[in-house]
Amino acid sequence: MDYVTLGSTGITVNKNGFGALPIQRLEAAEAGFLLKKAYDNGITFFDTARGYTDSEEKIGLALSDIRDKIIIATKTLPRDVDEFWVHLSTSLTLLKTDYIDIYQFHNPSFCPKPGDGSGLYEAMLQAKEQGKIRHIGITNHRMDVAREAVESGLYETLQFPISYLATDEEATFIRLCEAKNMGVLAMKALSGGLITNSAAAYAFMMQFPATIPIWGIQRENELDEFISYQTAPPSMDDAMRRVIERDVKELGGEFCRGCGYCLPCPANIMIPMCARMSLLIKRAPKSLWGADMWKGSMNAINDCVDCGHCKAHCPYGLDVPNLLRENLADFQKVMG
Repeated sequence: MDYVTLGSTGITVNKNGFGALPIQRLEAAEAGFLLKKAYDNGITFFDTARGYTDSEEKIGLALSDIRDKIIIATKTLPRDVDEFWVHLSTSLTLLKTDYIDIYQFHNPSFCPKPGDGSGLYEAMLQAKEQGKIRHIGITNHRMDVAREAVESGLYETLQFPISYLATDEEATFIRLCEAKNMGVLAMKALSGGLITNSAAAYAFMMQFPATIPIWGIQRENELDEFISYQTAPPSMDDAMRRVIERDVKELGGEFCRGCGYCLPCPANIMIPMCARMSLLIKRAPKSLWGADMWKGSMNAINDCVDCGHCKAHCPYGLDVPNLLRENLADFQKVMG
């Protein structure tokens, strides 16, 4: 089993992190089964967020009796200091714990720092002094904010999207984080579902020794795949490189990562799915996407009023309206 030490935190866990965003879609009993099975098979790192509806509550219900044996990372989206303390108190209550191992600012548009006028970083420090949190982290999709956080020396962990569809710049950045003894939590290691070969994704992540991938897990068979890699890790051999090269050729470039920061859409377009549809139809049977539900969702693109909201909020600088129109054209061509 391969282990990761998250930079200066000293936290050591195996290479699999349980991403708990998807369990908000499950009933409590089903979510609890997955969480307990993960722990029983050596997974001890669980990542959630205050914004993931009842995800924290489900972790608290399932794992509070082994709290001292697991690592919990959660996130907060405060707009001011008062809201920060409300979020923290709520998370502690739902998680059934008196401390959080890694408390992260959740994709802020700026890098919180002491003296910036927001008081947010000072609140983090106060919470740490009170023993309510043990390590301060930040998540981000924006390279400039993420780089500023790393260079500031104020954060012990960074959660950042990285997969084998990432650019060379992003992969180089992750290596810089590791060189600076920054613990890295890798989100979107399956690129929001575009990557369907989990073995290839796992082999790619093995190249980053101080990074733990946070796999979003919703089904038992998904969990079983990652558990199996703990005893028989996939190797980056020539066959695996060919798999990755083929996917990069087919899926790489300017594509939607499915992060959802473009929402809400005033025209009620399901942007994270619709902006990737031309790629998704290549990864699943045509019959799945031909359902009336998806036809209706894609046709909603015609209602786009070019308000600019999605484009202004895309962390990757994509021309989202144009991307949507291109995907609609591809969808209509394939589906008829």
